[in-house]
Amino acid sequence: MSDMRTAKTVSITLPPDLLIKAQAIAQREHRTISELFREALRRYMTPDPELATVLERIRAKGKELGIRTEADVERLSDEYRRDNRR
Repeated sequence: MSDMRTAKTVSITLPPDLLIKAQAIAQREHRTISELFREALRRYMTPDPELATVLERIRAKGKELGIRTEADVERLSDEYRRDNRR
């Protein structure tokens, strides 16, 4: 008879403090660590419509201000600080 499981087992390495936090969340929510990590991965992979909206507005404002590179951001930041010093 063949193995009917569709799930596969994987190993991950976590820093001890992150593992302790994950275990506490799983225990509080009466879930297994596997369930917790499956949900976290699903959420990570699912686009957030609110974040997409915010990013769209930020990009539009950046384009309006002529921001094309990180150097532009630095320049505007420096100008803002210089203009607002007391």
